[in-house]
Order: sequence, then C-alpha cells, then structure tokens
Amino acid sequence: MQPRLVLEIFYPGLARASELCAPTKPPDMTTPLPPTTLSRPSLLSISSAVAPRLKNSAATPAGVRWQGVGIDSSRRRWRRQGRCWAAVVEGETGTQEDGVLFPKEGGEAAADGAAKYDWQEEWYPLYLTKEVPDDAALPLTVYDRQLVLYRDADGVLRCHEDRCPHRLAKLSEGQLVDGKLECLYHGWQFDGQGKCVKIPQLPDGAKIPRNACARNYEVRDSQGVVWVWMSPSNPPDAKKLPFFEPYSRPGFTDLSTVHELPYDHSILLENLMDPAHVPISHDRTDWTAKREDAQPLAFDVAERTARGFAGHWWRERSPHLRNALRFEAPCVLTNTLEYTDKDGKEQCFSAHFLCRPAGQGKSMLLVRFGSTASSPLVKVVPKWYLHQNAGKVFEQDMGFLSSQNEVLMKEKVPTKELYLNLRSSDTWVAEYRRWMDRAGHGMPYYFGHSTLKTPTLPAVVEQAPAGAVAGISASFPAKGGLGTQHAPNPTNRYFRHVVHCKGCRDTVNKYTALKNAFVVLAAVAAAAAVLAATRQWKAVLLASAAVLAAASYACGSVVSLITTNFIRTHRRL
Repeated sequence: MQPRLVLEIFYPGLARASELCAPTKPPDMTTPLPPTTLSRPSLLSISSAVAPRLKNSAATPAGVRWQGVGIDSSRRRWRRQGRCWAAVVEGETGTQEDGVLFPKEGGEAAADGAAKYDWQEEWYPLYLTKEVPDDAALPLTVYDRQLVLYRDADGVLRCHEDRCPHRLAKLSEGQLVDGKLECLYHGWQFDGQGKCVKIPQLPDGAKIPRNACARNYEVRDSQGVVWVWMSPSNPPDAKKLPFFEPYSRPGFTDLSTVHELPYDHSILLENLMDPAHVPISHDRTDWTAKREDAQPLAFDVAERTARGFAGHWWRERSPHLRNALRFEAPCVLTNTLEYTDKDGKEQCFSAHFLCRPAGQGKSMLLVRFGSTASSPLVKVVPKWYLHQNAGKVFEQDMGFLSSQNEVLMKEKVPTKELYLNLRSSDTWVAEYRRWMDRAGHGMPYYFGHSTLKTPTLPAVVEQAPAGAVAGISASFPAKGGLGTQHAPNPTNRYFRHVVHCKGCRDTVNKYTALKNAFVVLAAVAAAAAVLAATRQWKAVLLASAAVLAAASYACGSVVSLITTNFIRTHRRL
C-alpha cells in the first residue's frame, strides 16, 4: 500500500498536507526580527531554521517506513493511537523527523539543562489602565493568587492581596472611602500600602495591631497596561517589564480590549500562536478570514531562550509577507508584520496578546491591535462594533478550546501523547509546549510536550447566592449593568467583556435608556392616534408610533449585539 493511500484512508487531511508540502526552496528573506518587542536575555543558537518536510510518495526514500499495529514487517506496522488507527511517518532511527508530523521524542535534553524558572519572579498583565474604575475595586487573579486593584484618592494604582486580615473577607467586595479600601464585613480600612488605618470596633485610645495589614504588591503602568510584580521576596526587576517598540513609533494607534475566558492561559496562547486555524474557525468573521485561504505555512525558528522563542512565519502562497512572532515569559505573545504600502512608505502592523493565568481553567486576555497606517474605516465604525466583533472571534473558538482544556485535565498526560502536530501548521504550538518542558518546573501547574505538573491546590469555584436571593443579586451586578443579567459567568459575553470595558458599558446603558424612551413615546403616539379627531392626525400619529417602535427595536438590537454570544448557524441545539 502506498504511503499516500494510507493517509487518504486514515487521515485524509494529512494526505492533503503532504501533497501541498512538497520540498520548495524558501525565499531568501533577510528581514530581521523587530528590535522590539521585548527586552531579551542572551540567545541560544540552533542548528537549523526550518525542519525538512515530507517528500512526495513517488520520491520516498527506502529508509522511510509506515508504522502501525496489525502488520509487522521490516517496512511497516500499524499502531493504534487512542481510539483510532493512525499511520505515522518514521525514519530508520525510529523518529518522525522526515514526516509531516513533529517527532514525539526530542527536546528533553533541553529540559534537563534548563535554567531555574520561578513564575513569581515575573511581571503579569493585570488590566488596561484606561479600564480601571475610579470608584470601585477590581478582583483579579494570577494563577491561584487573588488580588484587588484600585485607585487611591490621588489616582495612584494600588494592589493588595484580596483578603482582609481580620476574617478573610474579600477586600474587592468592599468600597473606596476617601481613597482608602474598606472591607465590607466590619469596616476595616486600608491605605495604599496595605496598612490598616481604621477599625471601627476598637475602643478609644487602643492601637491598631501591627499585623493588621493587607499584603501589598508592586504595580506599574506601562504603555497603557497595568503590570503586577508577584515575587514575595525580591524587589521588582525593571528589566523584565515588557516594552513594545511599535508603540513608540510616530502615528502608531491601537485598539485594545479585555476578555475573560473559560480555559487555561496555555490553551489560549496555543490558539493565538496558531495562524492555521484562522481561515477555518473565523471564516467571513471579518474582512480577511476565508476558508478557501487555508494553506500550508512555513516557519523559521530563529531564537530559543530560557524565557521563550521567536522567529518568522509565512503562508505558502504569499512568501513575501513574513510575520515576526515572539513569545516571552510568562505570558506575552507578539506578532508583527512590516511591509511597504503602495506609496512606498514603511508600515507596521502589530498584535500584542497579554494572556494572564487567572486560575485553573480560566484566563484573562488583554489584546491590542495596532498599526502605523490609519484606516478611514476605523474612524467611521464605532468602537463598540469592533469590540463585539472581537468577542465573536473568541466565541467561535470557545467551544473546542474549553473541551481541549477538559481533555488535558482528564487524561493527565503530556501533549505528545495527545497532539498530532503538523510541521506545516503547528510549529509554534510544539515550540511552546517544549518551552513548558524547560520552564514548567517553576510553575504551579503546566502541560508540556513531554512532561507535566497537575495542580496541587483545588480550583477556586465561586458560587452565586442560592434560592430567592439569587434573583435579587442578579439584578444588581457588582460592577453595574443590566437587571436582566445573571450571576457572573465567563461563557457569557456580558461578563467576559462588557463589565471590563467602560465604552461598551456606557453604550449598553445609553441604548437601553433610548430603547425604553422610544417605547414610551411609541405608546404615547399610539394612544394619541386613537384619540385624534381627524383621519390625517391619526395617520401621522400612527406613522410616528411605528417609527418610534422601529427605533426602539434598533436600540435593542445594538444592546443584543454587544451582550449576546455568537452561535454558529450550522449548529442545531
């Protein structure tokens, strides 16, 4: 049986990939990586840039054989993987080096010699600066650490452990009183350094105990993002604070949004560094993604360091457009495209994905798309529309990413036992999981290519009030909103994005008020039409009522567009 026929029988998608991935000489590209992006430690050179691809079946060397279970000969065997029979390309050495798939083995040596890594000795992106409220405290998490972020009376950003030292109540449930954070349980108040400055229950003349303080965390506002330093023992390392070079370029503008997502940050990062899924998963979502554009990709891994990796990638049909991708610990991903426009001017488009681990099965994404080229469309289209379109993109991925998270937690094996990574689409995913092998020992939990560490602490599950109280609680969301919304739910767009976005909240409130006003005016016009004495006035008032009802419907549609999840039309519930 020919190798091509084997692939068509068992994995027709791989057959197509092998056909498209015939050896071609990559273009001579000398575009350097952006000087960029982030401060970097010394680089570790690698022996080759791009791994060899599978040759056509007609040119398959004699040393390549197809392995499986059921047929046992010197040239091929059949092997069962999970619940299906898979044909796997192998060379004489027993590895998959010359195939369309990444080898399952390899990379462990790098893990053994990896530098010591500690997840606490890092800056983590907490929030967009412009979205931090002036009059409320924000509950945020980094892995299993619960934090509270707020502004003091002078507008300075402050961050503490989200736990009152009195009886462990959440400080984020409290309120700001004269710039001090007050616990809503007994009224203890804390200043910007976490020191308790007021206890209402203390007798006159009594001193506040020294240990009555909330643990303080250092935060920095850098390029529109609030970063927190998580180390409990070492002072903040300014060299590790990310700096994005494109934001210092003249005329560079960006569109930034915040999204809370119901799956692990490592799965989110995988998804964001996977350009191959965009034409399929996001077909026709915007003006660029089309499923007929799905094609093999080429990759050039230029750097591997103890803190990440970097390189270029390009599409087979457009090799002249080389994107520079960089992943930097702990959770920063950038993708930059430099090009020359039709007027001969150098332009830069850059996407920054700041993916904070927000607990087991949860992540917070700060996504920033920026460019030196200004588009007239962006000036015309309202920002809330662009924000809801971004929400739609994440909802299109949410189902299978959440299920991927469930499978990893259930199987509890490294990804090499579960993934079939293609060289022509999954290079960055393989690089990321192998980086996890090198650095995962210093994380609370992780799933690497060859190793893993399962969580030792139980996941934090915050339950909503039960019974009749739940209905009342749902009418008063902690951060403001609509009475029809329910208790916080990260699978709901309202709580994934709207509660984190001042612009979208204001738009929802404005259009909700307009909708209600138009309903009242339409009712008044209809009643007046009934009482009108002449036929002409009846016609005018009825027409006015119809226009007002249509305006109310339009306002309701805007609110629904901003707050309602996207559902694929081919899904049948």
